[in-house]
Amino acid sequence: MNNQKQQKPTLTGQRFKTRKRDEKERFDPTQFQESIVQGLNQTGTDLEAVAKFLDASGGKLDYRRYAETLFDILVAGGMLAPGGTLSDDLTRTEFCVFTASEDLETMQAYAQVFNKLIRRYKYLEKGFEEEIKKLLLFLKGFTESERNKLAMLTGILLGNGTLSASIVISLYNENLVKEGVSAAFAVKLFKAWINEKDIGSVASSLRKVGMDNRLMELFPANKRSCEHFSKYFTDAGLKELSDFARNQQSIGARKELQKELQEQMSRGEPFKDIILYVKEEMKKTNISEQTMIGIVWTSVMSAVEWNKKEELVTEQAMKHLKQYSPLLKAFSSQGLSELTLLVKIQDYCYDNIHFMKTFQKIVVLLYKADVLSEEAILKWYTDAHIAKGKSVFLEQMKKFVEWLKNAEEESDESDTEEGD
Repeated sequence: MNNQKQQKPTLTGQRFKTRKRDEKERFDPTQFQESIVQGLNQTGTDLEAVAKFLDASGGKLDYRRYAETLFDILVAGGMLAPGGTLSDDLTRTEFCVFTASEDLETMQAYAQVFNKLIRRYKYLEKGFEEEIKKLLLFLKGFTESERNKLAMLTGILLGNGTLSASIVISLYNENLVKEGVSAAFAVKLFKAWINEKDIGSVASSLRKVGMDNRLMELFPANKRSCEHFSKYFTDAGLKELSDFARNQQSIGARKELQKELQEQMSRGEPFKDIILYVKEEMKKTNISEQTMIGIVWTSVMSAVEWNKKEELVTEQAMKHLKQYSPLLKAFSSQGLSELTLLVKIQDYCYDNIHFMKTFQKIVVLLYKADVLSEEAILKWYTDAHIAKGKSVFLEQMKKFVEWLKNAEEESDESDTEEGD
């Protein structure tokens, strides 16, 4: 009997099993374009029918792969070559944004088509944003009318939240800026955007993406002034935008001034030099004394590391403010500036809890240093204070205010006697 195990037969050669999901389909946007163009040509100018066709086609066609082609067709009628020209050898449609009427109402209707499409196929959101950024870089390749329609459409889509304000960065392209294309496009875009929302909403959106301080960059460097920006957009009927930009530039100038002021103080530069520098900057940037005293106060209070113990911080504050009182005095020559300073002190003492009991001492010190007048203190006490910590601070000031009033009355009486 043969005890040896019989060897099992083995297969010669190798077999490879190809999984269907591993087979990559060749990227061919031509066929995709033909399907979309054919559908658009059949639906014609009925945008409701267009929206329904696009909705249904998403189930059959690969929108994810061909997003750029899809949006090129809907905007320009066919696939765009680099620079913004249409590919000649492909079928195209006359039913698109660029061939539509150049008016706000028509563009609002087209915006609805994009809104519905992106709501239905959420994954198209990012692709659509990239498409708009690309189209903005192609602006020179489009006619003026095409640019105007794209600007209106973009403004509407920014207004309804379909697009992020970050797309505006494409308008800062050097060639577009140099030839005035960016500024002209921005006028139409902002008009449509503000029409959808308001300047407050536009400002908020720009702020979120850090574009609020960059609007001047729509112009070449030699025209990048507040005056030129203001005239250009005011003449175009966008005064609210020019006011916003002016305000933003003023905020930027104030921040820069405060930064420089703090640096000069930390270097220990003489007060007369600091005062001279600040007064020159005030003239240059048109900053009022009321605004300036707030900046000086903030800078002075930021120049030191404050003790966290209430009993020690008062002594520290007295010493510090006595030293810096000449700087505060230089920018509180007007009654309104003194009141601004008093409100800033109130605000600061309320926001920094360990300063709550120091308010009265600061005011008295600045009164003795001739920074604050009795008129300003009495006006603040009567009706110019703010709500923050009102009861605490008014109570602290009660005795000093009574003393001021009595001193004033005595002074009036002596004046009367002298007159007699």
